[in-house]
Amino acid sequence: MVILIADLIRLIYCSQPFGYDLPTLSGILLDARNRNTQDGITGALVCRHDIYLQMLEGAEASVNAAFERIKRDDRHANIKTLVSEQMPDRLFGAWAMLHDPEKSWIWSEAEISQGALDRASSSDVTTVFANLAAKVKGGDAT
Repeated sequence: MVILIADLIRLIYCSQPFGYDLPTLSGILLDARNRNTQDGITGALVCRHDIYLQMLEGAEASVNAAFERIKRDDRHANIKTLVSEQMPDRLFGAWAMLHDPEKSWIWSEAEISQGALDRASSSDVTTVFANLAAKVKGGDAT
């Protein structure tokens, strides 16, 4: 039997970067790390010029408030929630926001443009982050 920690959720969303460049990405990561540390949120951001794929994990109210801020952030376009669920524990408990610059096992740019995320199950999307967490725990931190 899995016992869920009260109120602990994971939220995974995707968006299209608006104005993607190194200074924009650095700003997003700095903002996320500062706010997430204050709010008890952990997670990871997988990104490249065509996609942001991000997992937020923490108390439901904190994660939902962070996601509302993201939805108002003009550096993101076409935001779509892919997974929102309770979870037993954190995958990225040591990371206010891990950055994975396309080193993970996500879909190619062509696959994304052909709707891979629309066809992906919650399990498929969550597996991207589970694989990244395992890689980080194995010593390949980014």
